[in-house]
Amino acid sequence: MIKITLPDGTVKEYSKGSTPMDIAKSISEGLARNVISAKFNDTIVETVTPLNEDGSLTLYTWNDDAGKKAFWHSSSHIVAQALEELFPGAKLTIGPAIENGFYYDVDFGEHSVSEKDFPAIEKRALEIARGKHDFKMRPVSKAEALEKYKSQGNEFKVELIENLEDGTITFCDHDTFTDLCRGGHIPNTGIVKAIKILSVAGAYWRGDENNKQLTRVYGISFPKQKDLTAYLNLLEEAKQRDHRKLGKELELFTFSQKVGQGLPLWLPKGAALRERLEAFLKKAQKKAGYEMVITPHIGQKELYVTSGHYAKYGEDSFQPIRTPKEDEEFLLKPMNCPHHCEIYNARPFSYRELPKRYAEFGTVYRYEQSGELHGLTRVRGFTQDDAHIFCTPEQLDEEFKKVIDLSLYVLNTLGFDNYKAQVSVRDLDNPEKYIGSVENWEKAENAIINAAKEKGLDYVIESGEAAFYGPKLDFMVKDALGRNWQLGTIQVDYNLPERFDLTYKGSDNELHRPVMIHRAPFGSMERFIALLLEHTGGNFPLWLIPEQAIILPVSEKHEKYAEKVLKSLENNEIRALIDNRNETVGKKIREAEMSKTPFMLIVGESEEENNTIAIRKHGGDDLGSITVQDFVDLVTKEINSTLKSF
Repeated sequence: MIKITLPDGTVKEYSKGSTPMDIAKSISEGLARNVISAKFNDTIVETVTPLNEDGSLTLYTWNDDAGKKAFWHSSSHIVAQALEELFPGAKLTIGPAIENGFYYDVDFGEHSVSEKDFPAIEKRALEIARGKHDFKMRPVSKAEALEKYKSQGNEFKVELIENLEDGTITFCDHDTFTDLCRGGHIPNTGIVKAIKILSVAGAYWRGDENNKQLTRVYGISFPKQKDLTAYLNLLEEAKQRDHRKLGKELELFTFSQKVGQGLPLWLPKGAALRERLEAFLKKAQKKAGYEMVITPHIGQKELYVTSGHYAKYGEDSFQPIRTPKEDEEFLLKPMNCPHHCEIYNARPFSYRELPKRYAEFGTVYRYEQSGELHGLTRVRGFTQDDAHIFCTPEQLDEEFKKVIDLSLYVLNTLGFDNYKAQVSVRDLDNPEKYIGSVENWEKAENAIINAAKEKGLDYVIESGEAAFYGPKLDFMVKDALGRNWQLGTIQVDYNLPERFDLTYKGSDNELHRPVMIHRAPFGSMERFIALLLEHTGGNFPLWLIPEQAIILPVSEKHEKYAEKVLKSLENNEIRALIDNRNETVGKKIREAEMSKTPFMLIVGESEEENNTIAIRKHGGDDLGSITVQDFVDLVTKEINSTLKSF
């Protein structure tokens, strides 16, 4: 007998060799019908894997993220079989599950796959799925695995196998198809009821632009056709909310090939939007005791060698800037933190003066491959709402919790109220990825976990997601379309203070090392605005939107009164403009709706006589005629209801 511990802490005994599916059936037939994956002792296993020792078991259904991952990974096998059959000679490489669906990277050789091939791929994949073929894992020797793929001429799989240890290699079989795979599948193909090929794109083998370019086939699948229909409707809504589309329509930003890829140009309305976001955070930061600093856009290479950034990210930086002086090199600033360390180092500090909180909207530059650039979410130059807190070890807990409060204030004020916290810690199996002592890492990780507990955050711990110099707390936000994004980060760092030899004089009159907190509630202005655009569909909060109202005179003879209304609104700090083009009021209203202006103020003969304005709200609500002061009060009340003080 073996003892199995279930997620609720219940311990049950089962015969040695029982499978997760056997255990599911012992709990309830309904659960067994829905179980599609399992985890045993922190390892994902098949539902038919025999369990031969005591351990903890978690059963997953489609409603669990791990269940979806197994479902989509299994679907990638099904689609891979269809691709092999439809395109003879195609060489398969890797096909993982991703956040929504899966992809498979394929060398199609002489074949060219495009959107016109999608229906045939979907049809064949569904035919395979309906066969209800079991997914079966089997171990193979390294020699056998190499022989299989060498005989097929698949140099990609051969490369993968050559990097694996003999005795750790497994194949997965279903129907007539076999693939190199570590496991994590649903019981059989029949559970997949709907498959959609979404797109194809170029992808370099192993993400290296020096390697061969492959074709990446993206797809998604569901256990019910209605789920696929709902997802495709969501995709269509996402297209309408795409920040690149809305940014152009609302005249917020643009890109220029002459300026360079990944370098956004902010138009007047977009610049004004950014300024208001900055002012919003600066006001909160001032109340929280931050001091603003400014640092240059470049720094000597030695600065980033000291910080460790050059060793870790040198290849992702722009090429060094060389001066006429021999051996003098500068880099475009990839991070603000080394500069802030040197600001702290400008003079000695006593423990009585800590914490020091330095904040900056600092623009940084990183070389992203052109194929990875995407609107404002992946750029080469971006501005971080960066700050670094230098504190004593005794102050760390309180300071970290204060930063959590500030981050939550930002998210809640801007309508991101569906979020989870992620504590990102080291990968203990790959210590070479990180700098600093084990002792400092343990202290930093414990500080974050304790703060998250004390603030009552709903958090998960993710191994291997820490920054190279310290663990972090990330806020994972779900937007209006149900997508997850990482917004805002807080990091604890014992390592940079050591590398820069930062000190303060303690109460014992001895020099001590401060602890450093990195934080950025927005993350970057560019990415935050992109996500805010898509989350709101361009309907920004009233306090943030570039133009709060547009005045529409019925005819030319009412323009003078329109100017009087505008002056009154400006005196009350309401952003408005007059549309005095020679167009009908109906057309002006339609265009104001398209530009998502919150209020349309129509002024004609009646309004001028009664000293009023006729209010139409974005979306079509008619609020009738009111005085300018009543409108000012209405706007002020709406702003105050959403823009709370920190």
